[in-house]
Amino acid sequence: MKIVIAGGTGWLGSALSQSLVRDGHDVVVLSRSTRDPLTSTFPRVVRWDGQTVGSWKGDLDGADAVVNLCGESIASGRWNLERKRRLLTSRTEPTRALVAAIAEVSRKPAVLLNASAVGYYGDRGDHLITEDDPSGTDFLARLVVEWESAAREAEALGVRVCLMRQGIVVGRGGFIGHMAVPFRFFLGAYLGSGRQWVSWVHVDDVVGLFRLALERMDAVGPINVTSPEPVTNRELAQTLGAVLGRPVWFSIPGIMVHAAVGEIADQLLTGQRVVPAAARRLGYAFRAPQLGIALRQALCPAA
Repeated sequence: MKIVIAGGTGWLGSALSQSLVRDGHDVVVLSRSTRDPLTSTFPRVVRWDGQTVGSWKGDLDGADAVVNLCGESIASGRWNLERKRRLLTSRTEPTRALVAAIAEVSRKPAVLLNASAVGYYGDRGDHLITEDDPSGTDFLARLVVEWESAAREAEALGVRVCLMRQGIVVGRGGFIGHMAVPFRFFLGAYLGSGRQWVSWVHVDDVVGLFRLALERMDAVGPINVTSPEPVTNRELAQTLGAVLGRPVWFSIPGIMVHAAVGEIADQLLTGQRVVPAAARRLGYAFRAPQLGIALRQALCPAA
């Protein structure tokens, strides 16, 4: 298969690209990065601006699939009006550019996989969430709704669209990699009451579920990219502490979380209890369904 990946130079994009290349697929990475040489890591890199249709659309003509992983990190800074605008446009502009390019090529890709997030569902308490549940109403939920709506414009072009709603990804990088740092210095803690749900997934299962969606014609619409076993924030902290051989002695009160990170705290102190109903229907076998196993694989690979 020829697969074009937008935003493929990041942590998750690298893992997916390398998995596909190892199995002989022709992978083209669309990148806005000015770093050279990206080709030392990625076999084929094409420059684009992530906003307008350019010569890069030629790589979509005849491609079997497009994967869109574009988006500025949600947790990379405090939210203000300008930051919220960037979080939104860094997702919607590349998505609209990809759909516009697909509309212009003569041999359209069969499928568009669009990265998304379980933040779509908003705060649902203890409710067990599947892909059939409606969207929430907070900022992150509204952002995801607009992001997914931009991707779904490709359906009118005859393209199969999968909306890959990811939970927190467990791996050596990303949120868990940052979270592990204070734990290693005996400063691990859970947040607020610790009862809020955390939907997580191992990076290998992110790759596995994306590849399943690429290959299965009956994979369509929203797909929860999460482990079948969500945990509470307290369970996450305690399991991470156990894996690293560190105690978890205390919680950080919600007021302190708000003081430290601002509005992002609303996401950290609430959560979603998401299960991967679509993945189960498609028969996906999770490689790391239990949190302890996933954390050991990610943080203690030599153990």
